[in-house]
Amino acid sequence: MLHQLVGLCIVIESLFSPLIGMIKRRQRSRLRKIMRGYRALKCSDHLDRIAVVKQALTEHTLNLTNKDFSPVVMGCKAGSGEDVVRQYLLIRVGGVNLNCALLAALGTQHGRVVFCLPKEWRDILDLHGFKVARYRSAILWQLYVLLLLFYGVAQIGRAMLAGMMLGKIAHENTKNYAYFSDLSQGNLPKKLNGKGSHDVISWYLQWVGRVKNLDEIRHNVSNAPPAAVDGISVLPCQRLLPDLAGWSAIIKYGRWGLQAAFVAGADCLRGRWWHSFLLNQAALAAQVRILPTEALAREYLFHNSGWMYRPLWTYEAEKRGSLITFYFYSTNCEAFKRSGEYPSLGYGWKGMTWCRYLVWDQYQADFVRRAVGESANISVVGPIWFQGSADAMPKIEKPGVAVFDVTPHRQSRYCTLGIEFEYYIPTTSTQFLEHVANVTSQLDTVMLWKGKRKIGSIAHPHYRHFAGRLAQRENVELIDSDISAQRVIESSCAVISLPFTSTALIARELGKPSCYYDPTGMVQKDDRAAHGIPVVTGVDELEQWLSMHIDL
Repeated sequence: MLHQLVGLCIVIESLFSPLIGMIKRRQRSRLRKIMRGYRALKCSDHLDRIAVVKQALTEHTLNLTNKDFSPVVMGCKAGSGEDVVRQYLLIRVGGVNLNCALLAALGTQHGRVVFCLPKEWRDILDLHGFKVARYRSAILWQLYVLLLLFYGVAQIGRAMLAGMMLGKIAHENTKNYAYFSDLSQGNLPKKLNGKGSHDVISWYLQWVGRVKNLDEIRHNVSNAPPAAVDGISVLPCQRLLPDLAGWSAIIKYGRWGLQAAFVAGADCLRGRWWHSFLLNQAALAAQVRILPTEALAREYLFHNSGWMYRPLWTYEAEKRGSLITFYFYSTNCEAFKRSGEYPSLGYGWKGMTWCRYLVWDQYQADFVRRAVGESANISVVGPIWFQGSADAMPKIEKPGVAVFDVTPHRQSRYCTLGIEFEYYIPTTSTQFLEHVANVTSQLDTVMLWKGKRKIGSIAHPHYRHFAGRLAQRENVELIDSDISAQRVIESSCAVISLPFTSTALIARELGKPSCYYDPTGMVQKDDRAAHGIPVVTGVDELEQWLSMHIDL
């Protein structure tokens, strides 16, 4: 029997290996085109071309009026649905894959952009000098919209099935809770030797502005064990929303689902794609409308890794009394000042419509106002913890200088990000680390080097090789990336960060001398992205600054 299985595996491998080989060859060919396109932009001094197009996609209207939206599908956003459609387009269609399509077209002689794009976006690319394969892109777009229509129908069916499995059980024991979206294991509370971690949930529970009288904190990390912080339970709950309970709710939701699917499908046949495009999101919004108010969270919290899209269902939840909060776990959001001028805000920022923003300081508050207007509801709360274990710092005999850099991505990954200003590249990071290591050695101090979280093979190989050698130096103490930045800073006498990482602001909050070190001379000292932290340029300035602040 075993010999027969082995033989079958060999036959299957021999049948599919040519296909697998062809796919890999096509992937390598496409990657070469993308990298050629990036080099072409760099040689022509137009690295900002992708960013300019993406900014236009963020701000350009889709020419949809209130009459174009069905209240059945859009619910309370039927009167102002375009911002939701545009935001969802930005995350679904306008991400890294679009960057790759643009770069691949630039990397091919007489190349054209072949990508699933609505007509309005195909027109924008034309205006910015990209040749678009209109027929193929239109076909891809229609197929994509049809796929999302089926996905939306499946979501409606899933919600009904989950409610049926729940049966007649009502939401009787509903507790007051807040829900954190898009977290990972590192963002959850931990305790070691009586000390807690610097995670976002622990931060929230000690913040004076949080929702009061909470019984639970829920989050999306499904395999996490239950925990507790100050008597409040912290529980995994992968689904954002509770299941429908009771046949009355299921039948009501089913009626809505039939009507919404019919409207979306009929509109799709007429070329009105937006209802099919958003049907899976509308399914969640309808669920919120039908759930009892007490089953919803008192507050839903979203972080700045997902700044572009505010989910459709959150408008319904807000209407029913839930707080919808968007918080920044970092401050490195602004583009570098160049030639005495500030570039436009990055992709997606001007499209935000969150109802409450938690920011670190007034600099970040000004950034939000520039993005969404003076009417933005902003609370300045100081540094917000996000990720960090409860592990203790290793004991250091000499004075320690906390050092924070940025791990550069390998070139094939970096060029797809559409970054218009080359700074976070291996040359910058290795110079930063080399200069700091040399200066701290001369001053007989320990370099407490904490890198960013591990990203494996995505990190540039030159950086990885350099980092391995640097870690062997006598005055360099490599700190595990899981240990919180707060722990490292508390154990140091001064802090040096690569512009413009958030650790510099944490150090200032903790009363430690803090600076940004720029080894290239490209960063302007009055850049508002520094948030008032001094920018030190070159080895001489670094040695002078550090000599003034270390406690020998």
